[in-house]
Amino acid sequence: MAAPDPCLLVILGASGDLTSRKLLPALYEQHAAGNLHPRTSVLGVSRRAKSDEAWRDELAEAVRSRVANFDPALWATLAPRIRYQAGDAARPDGWEEISARIRRESLADECGNLLFFLAVAPELYDPIVAAIGDSGLVPRERRACLGDPAAPWRRVIVEKPFGVDEPSARALNQRLASVFEESDIYRIDHYLGKEPVQGLLALRFANGIFEPLWNERFVDHVQITAAESLGVEDRVAFYDQTGAIRDMIQSHLLQVLAFVAMEPPSVFAADRIRSERRNILESIQPPDVERLEEVAALGQYAAAEGSPGYAETEGVAAGSTTETFAAMKVHFDNWRWAGTPFYLRSGKRLAAKRTEVVVQFKAPPTNLFRTLGQDAEARVAEADRLIIEIAPQSRVRMRFAGRAPGATFSLKTLEMSADFGGRGGGAEPEAYGPLILDAMRGDQSLFKDREEVEAAWAAVEPLLGAASQDLRRGIAGNYAPGSWGPESSKLLLGRDGRSWHDDG
Repeated sequence: MAAPDPCLLVILGASGDLTSRKLLPALYEQHAAGNLHPRTSVLGVSRRAKSDEAWRDELAEAVRSRVANFDPALWATLAPRIRYQAGDAARPDGWEEISARIRRESLADECGNLLFFLAVAPELYDPIVAAIGDSGLVPRERRACLGDPAAPWRRVIVEKPFGVDEPSARALNQRLASVFEESDIYRIDHYLGKEPVQGLLALRFANGIFEPLWNERFVDHVQITAAESLGVEDRVAFYDQTGAIRDMIQSHLLQVLAFVAMEPPSVFAADRIRSERRNILESIQPPDVERLEEVAALGQYAAAEGSPGYAETEGVAAGSTTETFAAMKVHFDNWRWAGTPFYLRSGKRLAAKRTEVVVQFKAPPTNLFRTLGQDAEARVAEADRLIIEIAPQSRVRMRFAGRAPGATFSLKTLEMSADFGGRGGGAEPEAYGPLILDAMRGDQSLFKDREEVEAAWAAVEPLLGAASQDLRRGIAGNYAPGSWGPESSKLLLGRDGRSWHDDG
C-alpha cells in the first residue's frame, strides 16, 4: 500500500465536537503508529477567536481523554504541526484571511497538497464549497494537470449526511463537481473505516469455503443491525430533523449491506470495488408504496424509569413523527440474491448496543433428525448461522449443529469464534484515521461515489416522503426502552416465518 502524501489538512468547523472527539484522536493514533507523513500539518478553521497554543491545549486534553496510552512526549512532536485560523468559512468575505493563511502554511510545509475536511453542519456544505471555489485555492487548470504526479493535489472530505433526500444529494454532487474533480471528492462514512467492516471483503473473497455458498441457493436471509442503548441525548436538534433512516440506514447500514451483497470485483482496486457496491445498491427493488407496512417498521421510544420518551424530550417538535427506530426489508433484482431478503434495522434505546451482520443459511433439504423431536428440528433449522460482530466486539462466530455427548443421540448448537480484528480484545484505532490516510494517498476504495450516494437515497426515499404517513401514524411511544423495537418490527420477519437474532 502506498504511503500517504504530505499535505495541509484544513479542518473547516474545527471547534466542533467531531474534531475533538474523532479527528484529532485519529490523527494522533496514526502519528503514534508512524503512519502520518512528517510534513503533514493541520490547520483548524472556525469562527471562534483563539490562538494556536490555546487550540493545541484544548486538543491535548481531548486526545488524552479518548486515546489509550496517551504519551505527552509523543503529542509534543505532533502539536507544533497543529495550527488555528479564526474565520467564517461559510461567508465569502471570510475567506480572504483563511485562504491567505492556507497559502502561508502550505508554502511553509513545502508540500502544496491541500485536503479540506468539512466538519460542519450539512447545510453549510454548499456555501463552503462555493467559497473554496471562489478563493482560487482549487485552480481551474487543475483539470489540465491530472496526469502529472508531481502536481499538487486538492481534495475534499465531505461528512454525512450527504443531503437529506435524493434531489438534495444530486444538488450537492453538482456543487462539488463545480469545484473539485470527482477523483478528488471523498464522501466519508466512518463505518467503512471499522476493521470488521473492511474484514468482510477478506472473509468473502479470500476464502473458498464461503463464496460458493454466498447466494440465494444456500442463504435463507441476512440481518444487519445497528442498535444503541442510549437515546438521542444532546443531539435532539439534529436528530429531530434527521431520524434513524437518514442517520443510520441510508448511510451506514446500506454501506455494510453493499459489502455483504456485492459481486466479487475483478481485482482489488478502488474503482472496481466502488463499481460493485454501486451496482448492488442500484439493484435494490423499489418497495410498493401501497404496501409499505409489509417491508418497513418505524417507532419512537416511550418514557421509562423517570426518563422522558422521545416525544416528551425537550427540543422535539410537538407531534413529531421522526423515527428513533427503523427496520426495512430489501430485495435485489439480480441473479445472486433473487428471492433472498435482507433485513436492516437501527434504533435508539434498544436492549443493547450492538452492530452485527447475521447470515442465516438454509436448513438441509432433508432433515433426517426429525424423529428426535422438536428441539432437534429447531437446532437443525437455526444452527447454520454466520454472525459478524462489528461493535462493541469485533469478531466472527459460526454456529452449527453437532451431537451432544451422552448415552442417547441428541443435537446441540456448537460455535466457533475468531477475533475479527486480530487484537485480542485490544482497542481498535479510531475509524477516521485509516480513512483520512486513504484520502491522503488518493485511495477511494472505502469512499462513496456520487452514483452510490444517490442510489442509497433512492432505496429509502419511499420511507421518508408522504407515502410513509401511515407507517408514522401512532408512532409516539410505540416501543419500550430496553426492548428490541416495536411489535411491527417482529411482524416484519414474522410474516416470512423468521425472527430477529436477539439471543446475544
